Amino acid sequence: MQVARRLLSCVRDTDTVSRLGGDEFVVLLSYISSPDNVLDVAKKILKALSEVFEISEHFISVSCSIGACVYPTDGLDFDVLLQRADTAMYEAKNDGRNNCKFFTEEMNFNVQRCLRLKNDMRNALKNEEFYIEYQPQFDLVSRAIIGAEALVRWRHPELGVISPGDFIPIAEESGLIIDIGHYVMRQACHQAMRWHDQGHRLHIAVNVSYVQFVRNNLLQLVTDTLDETGLEAQYLELELTESILVSDPENVLSMVQLLRNMGVFLSIDDFGTGYSSLSYLKRFSVHKLKIDQSFVRDILVDKDDAIIVSAIINLAKSLEIECIAEGVETEAQANKLQAMGCQQIQGYWLGRPLSVVQMNEALANTKVMEQIE
Repeated sequence: MQVARRLLSCVRDTDTVSRLGGDEFVVLLSYISSPDNVLDVAKKILKALSEVFEISEHFISVSCSIGACVYPTDGLDFDVLLQRADTAMYEAKNDGRNNCKFFTEEMNFNVQRCLRLKNDMRNALKNEEFYIEYQPQFDLVSRAIIGAEALVRWRHPELGVISPGDFIPIAEESGLIIDIGHYVMRQACHQAMRWHDQGHRLHIAVNVSYVQFVRNNLLQLVTDTLDETGLEAQYLELELTESILVSDPENVLSMVQLLRNMGVFLSIDDFGTGYSSLSYLKRFSVHKLKIDQSFVRDILVDKDDAIIVSAIINLAKSLEIECIAEGVETEAQANKLQAMGCQQIQGYWLGRPLSVVQMNEALANTKVMEQIE
C-alpha cells in the first residue's frame, strides 16, 4: 500500500498506476513527448522507493527494477507492450537491480536466445553435445606443465559452439549446472588418470559453481568421482569463487574442511574481483590464489594493476600458499610476474585451451613437473 502511494505521488492525474500482483506494478504514462519523459518518471520512482519504509515500528529498505517501453515504437497493443516492459525489467535486474532499462529489439533477441539455450541445454548432455578442453598450467621458472584446468564447451547442433559466458549463467540460474558439473568433474578426473597412467602426474582443476555448492551434495560427488576414477584426492583441484566463500560462511567452511581432510586441493578463482578478505583466507585455508586476468592484462602499463598483483603475490607468500596468474598472453607479462615472485601462470602465451589430442601432444613435447609435496 505504501509503494502504491509513493508511485501515485510520482505521476500525474492523467497517468495510471496498477498492481499486477505480488510485488509487480505497472505505470502507464499518457501523452509523453519523448522517452526522456519516461526516464524522468523512472528516476523519481527509484528515488521515492529507495527511502526507508516504516511498517509497524519496523524500518524496511527496498529497491526496485524498472523496465520501460514506448508505444508505438515497441508495440501496438497492450499485451505486446507489457511483455516487452517485463523483458526490460528482467534486464534491469540482471544489470544489478535498482535501475531502469528500456526495451530494444537486441534485448528481445537476447531473451529469446536465452530461452532457446535453456530449453536445448536440457537435452545437450544426453546428446553428448558438451565436451571438455584443457588449459595447461605452467611453472613460471621452468616452463614445465604442472596441471590443467578443465573447461566445459558446448557444440550446439544448429548454433555451433556456444560461448561459456553465454550458457554458464543460464545453467546456474536453471539449476542445470549441477548435472553439467557432474559431467565435467567425472570426465576431467578420468582424463587425469589416463595422463597419470602415461606418467604425467598433473593436477586437474575443476570450477565449482555457487549452485553446486549450496544445492547439491558436493562432498558425495567428489567422493564418488574419486572412487570411480581412482584419482588420488591431492590431484583434484576445486576452484571456488569468493562469492561462494561469503554466501554462507559457516556451512561453506564446514564443507571446505571436509574436502581438505579428504586431501582435495582448493583454490580461490579470480582472486581480487569479489569479496577479498584476509579473514576468509585465514578461516578457509585454501592452497592457492588465482590472480584474475583483469589485473594481469594491463600489468605493464597500469600502475594500480601492478600494485594489486604484487600485493596478491606477497599475500600468498606470507600465507605460504601457491599463486597462479591467469590470462598471461605475452612474454613481457610473464617476465614481470616472475620478477614479482609469482610461481605459476596460465594463458595464451604458453598454452591455449586444448583438446585431449592437442594436450597429449603438448605433454609429449613439454616437460612435466610434479607439484605434490
